[in-house]
Amino acid sequence: MATEIKVPVLGESVSEATVARWMKAVGDAVGLDEPLVELETDKVTLEVNSPAAGTLQEIVADVDATVGVDALLGVIAEGAAPAKKAEPAEKPAEAKAEAAPAPAAKEEAPKAAPAPAAAPAAAAGSHEVKTLSPAVRKLVEDNNLDPAKIKPTGKDGRLVKGDVLAAIEAGTAKASASAPAGAAPAAAGPLPPRADDPREERVKMTRLRQSIARRLKEAQNTAAMLTTFNEVDMGAVMGLRAEYKDAFEKKHGVKLGFMSFFVKACIAALKELPAVNAEIYGDELIYKNYYDIGVAVGTPQGLVVPVLRDADDLSFAGVEKGIGDLGRKARDGKLTMKDMTGGTFTITNGGVYGSLMSTPILNPPQSGILGMHKIQDRPMVVNGKVEIRPMMYLAMSYDHRIIDGREAVTFLVRVKDALEDPRRLLIDM
Repeated sequence: MATEIKVPVLGESVSEATVARWMKAVGDAVGLDEPLVELETDKVTLEVNSPAAGTLQEIVADVDATVGVDALLGVIAEGAAPAKKAEPAEKPAEAKAEAAPAPAAKEEAPKAAPAPAAAPAAAAGSHEVKTLSPAVRKLVEDNNLDPAKIKPTGKDGRLVKGDVLAAIEAGTAKASASAPAGAAPAAAGPLPPRADDPREERVKMTRLRQSIARRLKEAQNTAAMLTTFNEVDMGAVMGLRAEYKDAFEKKHGVKLGFMSFFVKACIAALKELPAVNAEIYGDELIYKNYYDIGVAVGTPQGLVVPVLRDADDLSFAGVEKGIGDLGRKARDGKLTMKDMTGGTFTITNGGVYGSLMSTPILNPPQSGILGMHKIQDRPMVVNGKVEIRPMMYLAMSYDHRIIDGREAVTFLVRVKDALEDPRRLLIDM
């Protein structure tokens, strides 16, 4: 008896993935729930475990193949009998149109496939914008598309994210009306051929890197992004850490770092200035009465922003443990969709790489992001005297459509004040 290995549900608004690597070869014995294949989406990397014990009889979706939810990845035969070598799955270039990815070319793969670039608008079904999911609606509105001109491939004739991305690439679904202010321009046409050069190396962008590029450009195209700067004297925080670091680690089993101070200072400022914790949704402002703080983490695959849930309810030790756990999961490729979605505000620390100053880019749909930087001794005037102080530049990028300059500057000053006098955090000042 054979058991099929299929693509699991990938998460909200994620309809397809790329096969990153197979951990077993055809003919290898596999155990129940043993990791078999690694899939990469535009958000996370996930492992698909074996649904049964036996022998890997066939690999249907080869490495680099694009697969949709419930697509067939391979087949497991019960028992340890030698397996027959399978033909490699179709190459992704043959299985999908230039303009948009499609599931691996196999009969068992999902029937849905993104519309070809040349598909006429008349062939597309009619669907109202109100039936779209939030992620799809945002793509449609930001790119000034007419959803009635996009061929749906989702369940019950619904548009999915892949359909819209295909339409953007093909340029076939542009709305007749002029693009609204702040909307992202339509994707450019296909690039001209590029001659091979033996001194160059071509590497296909991973889905994560493509997603990073798309989201950062989306933030620049859609938000009225502005950055304000300040500097903070880190002497008080450094002194507090030096005094209590050993006792803190002994009691809580985790080191007392800088991030817990910054998270707590930001939450105090967010409570005072709720617009910084809000987002724009169509013609509405969504104010969030919770504080899920995204913490940017660099990994070999690219920058990811896992989310520390309900950070306002956590102690300093809870914040440090939570950030440590998310950082390890990020570096090990173990982050889940839940870890990556739903943040309300982001903190990024370029200082760990030696950055002295930067202008961080917003993490859509959030309206604010705080950039930390390198601590550097500088001569400062303190009470009329020049002293050498450990200083850090802070950068606050914000969406000027929802956050006024007064609010942004006040937010950064509140963070500065809390860090220069951490006692404020204890008495909610």
